[in-house]
Amino acid sequence: MSLRAPWKHLVVWLAFAAVCISATACTPNSSPVVSRNRIVYGLTLSPSGFDPHVNQSSEIGIVLRQVYDTLVYRDPDTGQFVPGLAESWTVSPDQTTYTFTLKQGVTFHDGTPFNAAAVGTTLARITAPETRSQAALGLLGPYAGYEISDDYTISIILAQPFSPLLDGLSQFYLGIASPAALNTYSNERYQFNQVGTGPYIFVEYIPDERIVLRRNPNYAWGPPFYQPPAANPIEEIEFRFFTDPSTRLTALEQGDAQVIGELPPSDARVVVGSSVIDLQTVRIPGQPDQFLFNIRQFPTDNPTFRQALLIGLNRQTIVDNIYQGFSPAAQGPLTPGVQFYLDVSVDQYQFDVQQARALISTLGFVDADANGYWDDPNGDLTLRVLVPPWGEYRQIIQVIQDQWRTIGVRVEPVAVPDFPSLVSAVDSGDYNLVSLTSYGVDPAFLRTYFTTDAARNWTGFANAEFDNLMRDAVQQLDPGLRAERYGAIQQAIMDQALILPIRNKVNLIGVSSRVHGLRFDVYGWYPIIYNASYDPSG
Repeated sequence: MSLRAPWKHLVVWLAFAAVCISATACTPNSSPVVSRNRIVYGLTLSPSGFDPHVNQSSEIGIVLRQVYDTLVYRDPDTGQFVPGLAESWTVSPDQTTYTFTLKQGVTFHDGTPFNAAAVGTTLARITAPETRSQAALGLLGPYAGYEISDDYTISIILAQPFSPLLDGLSQFYLGIASPAALNTYSNERYQFNQVGTGPYIFVEYIPDERIVLRRNPNYAWGPPFYQPPAANPIEEIEFRFFTDPSTRLTALEQGDAQVIGELPPSDARVVVGSSVIDLQTVRIPGQPDQFLFNIRQFPTDNPTFRQALLIGLNRQTIVDNIYQGFSPAAQGPLTPGVQFYLDVSVDQYQFDVQQARALISTLGFVDADANGYWDDPNGDLTLRVLVPPWGEYRQIIQVIQDQWRTIGVRVEPVAVPDFPSLVSAVDSGDYNLVSLTSYGVDPAFLRTYFTTDAARNWTGFANAEFDNLMRDAVQQLDPGLRAERYGAIQQAIMDQALILPIRNKVNLIGVSSRVHGLRFDVYGWYPIIYNASYDPSG
């Protein structure tokens, strides 16, 4: 037997005991309590890190949305901003200063009082260069600092107007952490010792194995839509990793898990007829499952050629065969549920093999060897496509191969094993299409993909007028004017054929029929477990 494992568990137990003593989450002896109302929630990805201020995976929010409160929230029914840790806020006339009046009587799980200084500590951590924030920092936009007026008043100062600020502040990435915990643990160790003010207390994290949360008995300051059940609240949640899609339905059927998302569509069909598992279909706002065209690389450097590829793909066949009708075909760069969504290309790129071939022929391509593929200087006209391991992209690319063969284009899939490998492959520049998607309610995330100097401008698109339009869209606070800007942005992306949209994502979630009242927030991914109940008897 390895001598390392017992010591690892002893360290975890000691850390847990410290949290339990300060937060009254355990018995006086700090002995872990196995609650009767305990569920296992399946995660589908094991991210490289679980720190909200550092890491960017949406998967970590399933857990951490339960641990942290944010200054504001979006109501899951209306999408409107409602109080969180801030009971109210005002915006200065020049739209660069947001002043928040904070709730009083709030405490962190370790007993530390919540106040303006705690908010300042979290902001300082996120913006510190050594934190290397992957998502949280970007949500603050042109952040210029903060000012504390008194113990319960703090102002966030921007260098220029930034309309998505409240949206960013409502996301778990900007969850407020205990300053005592941040001062105790290094950036590397904090993810194992997280302390928020949320409805559940962080108990244990063993990478690739489990995360355990326990209900916060003192929680009384949540947003208006946090409504605990009258009976059988969920006292403890164990998150386990089910990275192999084929294991998820079996885990639900055998009772090894009570909730798991991202069920394969074929398994979701089985759940529809089940008496012990309910299927929840939750729309995920953001970008569709998509491929970005590299317009710096032959032959996708030609807009007419890209348009031909769009016309030559039957997206409805993909959603019917792969997603079995659970997800609609995507039409543009945003999905329904995103603010200012515009259904831009319903009639723009109708599937038509003959029209696609005709467009390609106008570019001078010929099939001299009559093998069914257009010729290029190196042989058959071939597109190199970077394919990530997540989702159904490897099934999608097989369908794309078959369909584009009919318009004379060969597809060379390049499978990449993980996100760092995907970034490395993009950095090489040797690709025609690559898959990447972001999620969110405010369409400001488009600027990270399509402005000239954006970190993820993997298309290579550069247009000064478009950059100005994108910049104005995030600085403009008037909803009507923002809608105009984002309508023009979506139309321009499709006119230029910068993306190949596939489907609007719908999360297929299996939920034990013993779990009642589980719903998801406006961002789609994140459960509101505090409102749910679990009745072991059914």
